[in-house]
Amino acid sequence: MSDETSAAPDRSTLRLALLVGGLVLAVLLGFGLGRLNAGGTTAGSPTRAADHTHPPGTQPHDHGSTTGTDQGVGTEPGGLSISSAGYSLAPLATEFPVGRPGQLQFQVRDAQRRSVTRFAVVHDKPLHLIVVRRDLTGYQHLHPTMAADGTWSVPLTLGQPGVWRAYADFTVVADDGSQTAVTLGADLVAPGDYEPSALPAVATSTTVDGFRVGYQGSPQAGATVPLTFRIDAADGSAPLERYLGAYGHLVALREGDLGYLHVHPEPELVDGQVRFWLTAPGPGRYRLYLDFQVAASVHTAEFTVTIP
Repeated sequence: MSDETSAAPDRSTLRLALLVGGLVLAVLLGFGLGRLNAGGTTAGSPTRAADHTHPPGTQPHDHGSTTGTDQGVGTEPGGLSISSAGYSLAPLATEFPVGRPGQLQFQVRDAQRRSVTRFAVVHDKPLHLIVVRRDLTGYQHLHPTMAADGTWSVPLTLGQPGVWRAYADFTVVADDGSQTAVTLGADLVAPGDYEPSALPAVATSTTVDGFRVGYQGSPQAGATVPLTFRIDAADGSAPLERYLGAYGHLVALREGDLGYLHVHPEPELVDGQVRFWLTAPGPGRYRLYLDFQVAASVHTAEFTVTIP
């Protein structure tokens, strides 16, 4: 009797163990099949949002600011706001006497209103400053210097009365080493009677400082297309030199809101010509400003283009 009584608990324990083991196995199998059916990723694998490439010539940008629906093209222009991406442009003064040399001073501040002092060097400079009157005349490409407290300074002369737009184009380096490219814009004022100039007619060639400059290509809204510029001197030769690390710099400003695009060319000349890849954010009239250097002197050729 005692032998039969002692054997019964052993059989119950065995049945319980088999039941629990079966349940555990079923859960594990179900979890594994669910992962396979869901196509889940493991740690370290790329997500779909990062699985793409940029077209040639694309500037550093925030993908959240693109107008393209699924290809990341049609980047919105910069400089439309005094604050963006957690940073603000803070000019120390915004009014300048007409035609007299002045000093533009400003700071770049973070979300806590602290002056930013760490910037990446992009095309030989930590900050590029573009100044233009709101009728798109008086273009200037300047390079301020920064003091230890983060205050930038640059000599500036506003040659005509009116409202001018200043664009600060820079890349901030965060404490963790990450970089954020930002373009901020602020208005400057030269008091006096403002008589806006009409935008020059559309043309693909112009003459500046004795150089004949022309381009081939048709900018399109929301598409990245090549623009190839040729520069010839009066004697037929114009040996281009690198200026700020490139054979040319192209700024495009949109009439109306003055949206800003700064495009850099391919690293080498193409049959002696400078090739850019331009992504126009939308239709409208634009003014193109091409900076190029010959014999240690920088020149700027300007064009009007209409994008349908």
